[in-house]
Amino acid sequence: MTDNNSNQCKGLVCGLWSVLRRPSVKYSLGTLLVVGFVSGIIFWGGFNTAMEMTNNEEFCISCHEMNDNVFQEYKNTIHYSNRTGVRATCPDCHVPKEWVHKVVRKIQATNELYHKVMGTIDTREKFLEHRLELAKHVWKAMKSTDSRECRNCHNYEYMDFAEQGRRAVSQHSKGLEEGKTCIDCHKGIAHELPDMREVDPTAVIGSN
Repeated sequence: MTDNNSNQCKGLVCGLWSVLRRPSVKYSLGTLLVVGFVSGIIFWGGFNTAMEMTNNEEFCISCHEMNDNVFQEYKNTIHYSNRTGVRATCPDCHVPKEWVHKVVRKIQATNELYHKVMGTIDTREKFLEHRLELAKHVWKAMKSTDSRECRNCHNYEYMDFAEQGRRAVSQHSKGLEEGKTCIDCHKGIAHELPDMREVDPTAVIGSN
């Protein structure tokens, strides 16, 4: 029985190798290469188009869970409206710029589709019930990347401490010395904080 399975496997491998060596008796190798190349371009273009279509604020708030809760809070912050007119949108803070990291984040986001279908946070009450859990998940992710998305705009190296207030200089200098990252101190910047009694009470909480 084992010998038969082994022979079948060998036959399958040989068959696949034969197809690779002589892909078609009807079409030339050049034709197959051109078709494959064009198909690859179409697939790649479609894939990247889908990536960009799901990488804007309009898409992010198309679900009422986001639009009715965190988006309304974000609209009251300096990241949404400020004197310079520079706005940080949902993907600016929650989706990496680098392509590989962006793809990984999109794959991870499929879990959010599951919870959308299951109605995990489809009411305000459910959202508030899960708020701390959701916040911890985001904080952990940001911590693991050294607040990568924050540093697309904010960076210790670019800061002019002479232009900062005394408290900001003190906190930023201390954070730099201790190797802290943005999210260690600046929780609650773009969204309201959950019940923080389960979170380290010594954490410095940024203000809106």
